[in-house]
Amino acid sequence: MSRATWGWGLAAAVVVLLLLINAASPRARGGELSLTDFTSALRSGQVQSANVQFENNTAVLSGKLKDSQDYSVRTLAADPVIALNRLQAAGVSVTYVQPARLSFLALFSGLLTGLLIVGLLLLLFRNRQGGGTDAASNFGKSKAAVIAEGQVKLTFQDVAGCDEAKQDLQEVVDFLRHPERYHQLGARIPHGVLLVGPPGSGKTLLAKAVAGEAKVPYFSISGSDFVEMFVGVGAARVRDLFEQARKSAPCIVFIDEIDAVGRKRGVNLQGGNDEREQTLNQLLVEMDGFGSGQEVIILAATNRPDVLDAALLRPGRFDRQVVVDAPDVRGREMILRIHARKKPLDPSVDLGIIARRTAGMVGADLENLLNEAALGAARAGRVRIVMRDVEEARDRVLMGPERRSLVVREADRKVTAYHEVGHALAAQLLPHA
Repeated sequence: MSRATWGWGLAAAVVVLLLLINAASPRARGGELSLTDFTSALRSGQVQSANVQFENNTAVLSGKLKDSQDYSVRTLAADPVIALNRLQAAGVSVTYVQPARLSFLALFSGLLTGLLIVGLLLLLFRNRQGGGTDAASNFGKSKAAVIAEGQVKLTFQDVAGCDEAKQDLQEVVDFLRHPERYHQLGARIPHGVLLVGPPGSGKTLLAKAVAGEAKVPYFSISGSDFVEMFVGVGAARVRDLFEQARKSAPCIVFIDEIDAVGRKRGVNLQGGNDEREQTLNQLLVEMDGFGSGQEVIILAATNRPDVLDAALLRPGRFDRQVVVDAPDVRGREMILRIHARKKPLDPSVDLGIIARRTAGMVGADLENLLNEAALGAARAGRVRIVMRDVEEARDRVLMGPERRSLVVREADRKVTAYHEVGHALAAQLLPHA
């Protein structure tokens, strides 16, 4: 149970207890009379006795009427109606009751009320200091997902099709494993590495593999998580992220889609002060503040390096750009073998042929291709994926699902046949085609 829930539960319990005390406290007996009715009864001689008790500036009268009925009435202490000579002149037996001392119930009720007020004030103060669950107090906190050391099981063996990129990132892994080797030679490892490539090429996968190889904590956040509609929140989140990174060094900070916050400054069409530019300025300051003795590597990914600010790409910040391009035919075959590990493939499935027929596809496309093939095999009731499933999945991914209900006219078939024959003749007659 959270602290706020416990506090509100205690407050509700105290309120219920106060209501019970109020219900159990003694009250004046008899029917409550208005001052007008009591004055009329006094004039007509119907009042037999009166017990007068003063409470601060109030007088409470109770007693019996001559018809043996109980009554009670409240009025001001200085009211002339309740003067002693006037009551005695009306033949009323008057008794003055000494003011009662503070009862135990009243004392307990007041003490509980004070404790309730003090407790609520303390709870509010702790929430404002950041100990509560109020969302407003967490605006300046970083939204980075933190993966502890050793929890990233991904390694370079699980990434294929980008051998050059893995070779460039191997230096980062060696630095995080053996930083003293570089410090002795006076070498400065790149503070930041920018992964550039088309969507789905495996940039995020590579960053996780670096953390898995180096066995260091891994901070992952998207560029859009920094920017908010409130001024200063983005810069505060950048400061909080880098403060956590310094405490966890050596570690890796990965910023995905950094173009959401790192776009060129001075192109704001709306004018005025831009919250995104403030966030970028803070990011530039924090990255420039890392010295060579702080083993914190910043990895970032984008597919739009042309829109990034020049100050972000200068040496000392993102020193190195690693291109993660679409894989070649050998890389596609290796990627297919990785994604086919947990899928039952029929011996008829030739991943080499599939790799040659999927030119231009990246890692995410190839993973989706095998997944569609597995779905097709499941729809057909097979327990293994055959080559036909992969071919149909390729056509589905590239050209969409087959339209079985579409009726093609004979003239359209003839025109399509002429067109395809032209392709075949051109390929056959042209040398090296």
